[in-house]
Amino acid sequence: MTERLPFFKAYDIRGKVPDELNPELAYKLGRAYAAHFTPQGAVAVGRDVRVSSEELASALIRGLNDGGVDTYDIGLVGTELVYYAASLPEAGGGIMVTASHNPMEYNGFKLVREDAIPISGDSGLMELERRVREEDLGKKIGGGENESRDITEGYIKKALSFIDTSSHSPLKLAVNGGNGCAGPYVDALAEHLPMFEFIRVNHHPDGTFPNGIPNPLLEENRPVTAEAVTASNADLGIAWDGDFDRCFFFDHNGEFADGYYMVGILAARMLAKSPGAKIIHDPRMTWNTIEMVQQAGGVTVQSKTGHAFMKERMRKEDAIYGGEMSAHHYFRDFTYCDSGMIPWLLVCEAVSRDGRPLSELIAERRARYPGSGEINRRVSNADAAIAAIRKHYQEQADEIENVDGLSMSFGRRWRFNLRSSQTEPILRLNVESAGDEALMREKTAEILRMIDQIQE
Repeated sequence: MTERLPFFKAYDIRGKVPDELNPELAYKLGRAYAAHFTPQGAVAVGRDVRVSSEELASALIRGLNDGGVDTYDIGLVGTELVYYAASLPEAGGGIMVTASHNPMEYNGFKLVREDAIPISGDSGLMELERRVREEDLGKKIGGGENESRDITEGYIKKALSFIDTSSHSPLKLAVNGGNGCAGPYVDALAEHLPMFEFIRVNHHPDGTFPNGIPNPLLEENRPVTAEAVTASNADLGIAWDGDFDRCFFFDHNGEFADGYYMVGILAARMLAKSPGAKIIHDPRMTWNTIEMVQQAGGVTVQSKTGHAFMKERMRKEDAIYGGEMSAHHYFRDFTYCDSGMIPWLLVCEAVSRDGRPLSELIAERRARYPGSGEINRRVSNADAAIAAIRKHYQEQADEIENVDGLSMSFGRRWRFNLRSSQTEPILRLNVESAGDEALMREKTAEILRMIDQIQE
């Protein structure tokens, strides 16, 4: 039996070019998609700025066309434009060629069906892997036609529909596209936002990434945006990863705004527009989100971490918004998909409506619920470490959950979530407390010491 192709991951395809991903593989993927899903409409194909993306996209389109499927080539875009294109009535699915924030030598594919329904490991991706590996590609029937299509105007109209531009205060925004795909779409939105002044950093797409791979989640990548904020006296800083499906915020002091607190701010803004709606959140840190949603008259629903799980739960609950502390933000009226442009529009609206800077909004919430942020520890046996932590604390805990890893709460004093990576021997720890930063730090250190001792 041929060994499974390791670059087919739980949620997408991501591997090294050309050893793992190459035009031959992309062509087979197109044929496999056509054979397995038999889409009834055209499949939208977009690509990021990486130097290998155009060639891979062309081969993918040939595979789809040879499989009898029509395609729309929507060009150089962010992943969310593929989601938008796949949600159009005439579309039968969408595939984005991107490796997001992975190193230079990588590329990949993100796949959805009609109505932008995600394709992941348990919803067809592993069957595509089998078809590609075994070359079970269906008949080469041909007949599919490719059409270049610019969907920017419709996408911009959809993004702007989330805000009321008449209520926005003048703001100065330092924006860092990281030489990825974000820049042109910031410009397209800016044409409709004359009240904002934009300070553009690393703005033009460049697949050689002369300023490094855009991934603002890494601390070493944040100073460029922070310095642009302080140097220009901007009100906000915003930075994106390569395919801009995540955006990250900086306050007027250049301080990074933790994604956990941004979820609460965005949830409250969405509930101001749709009182009583449901909000989906992940289990890593929860108390701040739950409190802000309840204060805004909404209902919280907890979901396992990961875009496929979040989107599935959002559809099931018809939730208006879902947020993960990793800076993925999902919107019901954007086909339950994640966007890196809609969040900053909403944050600007929130700052305008509240009248206080983002720094004050964050500080207030951080004081109420200080959190550790996600801390990663490489371990030899993640399951054994989680079992040992559970055993140590189970007599003290008054609530234990297993929605995603292990979550334990200790009254309304403190709680933690400990979960293992799906792809690496790594434990991910998040700790929060109710207004007691010293306790949060003490318990964080305590759990980390235990994990380290378990490895000895």
